[in-house]
Amino acid sequence: MDFQLLTNQLKKDLDNIKIQNENILERAYRSIEVCRDSLSALKKDVIAKDFKSIQDEIYFFKVTKQFPLVELIYFSEIHSFEIQFPKINLKSQLKAIKKKSNKINRFFLYNLDFGRYIESGQTHFDKEYFTREYLNGYHITLSKFYFQDPEFCTARDMLLGKYNAYKSFSNYLKNKRASLKKGLDGNKILISETNKLHWPFSHTDYVELIYALHSKGLGTKNNVSIVKISNYLQQVFDIEPKDIYKTYQDIKYRKKSRTLFLDDLTISLLSEMDNSEK
Repeated sequence: MDFQLLTNQLKKDLDNIKIQNENILERAYRSIEVCRDSLSALKKDVIAKDFKSIQDEIYFFKVTKQFPLVELIYFSEIHSFEIQFPKINLKSQLKAIKKKSNKINRFFLYNLDFGRYIESGQTHFDKEYFTREYLNGYHITLSKFYFQDPEFCTARDMLLGKYNAYKSFSNYLKNKRASLKKGLDGNKILISETNKLHWPFSHTDYVELIYALHSKGLGTKNNVSIVKISNYLQQVFDIEPKDIYKTYQDIKYRKKSRTLFLDDLTISLLSEMDNSEK
């Protein structure tokens, strides 16, 4: 199995689910389904083929398995939290968020040493933590996982998944709290750093796009500058542009087309239209 291909497909599925579902409960439920399917496919492949080396096994449980696992735990926590979340009374809602945040903080405090190991990039315990041979040698630290499949779990791969998922979930709670205090609808999807769409194009393409939007009237109609438009887009895409104005000057002095990215967008859209009519 091509693990990278499976991971990329899961990312696309999760992005599509996000686009199609404004309600967070529905999005979480569907995301949980595709993550479980992905983990099931990984498990079947591991059982059928196993690993060629210890390093391959460590990489799988420390990296490959983590993406679907982290997303599964993250959306499971959101689903559980939102179902029980008070529907009215701002004070009760903020209290519920504080209570959950305190629980997460206790988790990080309890697993402080493991967190330091991961955050510092250490590897000397990787064999014990991320190979199945040592599964029974360490106590289970997660109350929600009393049984761990010895063919598909290691001593700490589940803990790592929860550690990273809780970092994302804590951001979700912070955003939800800020949203409620601003009087916004708390059930709308809140975009955290881990939920941003991947920007697969270049920095220059990004600058070309924001200037095109501004010149088309987006800036005038909303009374926002180039930088403001960029700030709004950065809430959606995982890009941190630099030297926007200098890049724009470089675009202006291109010898050939000065709108390469927009030209490519047009060609891609026309091609898609043509293919859909066949």
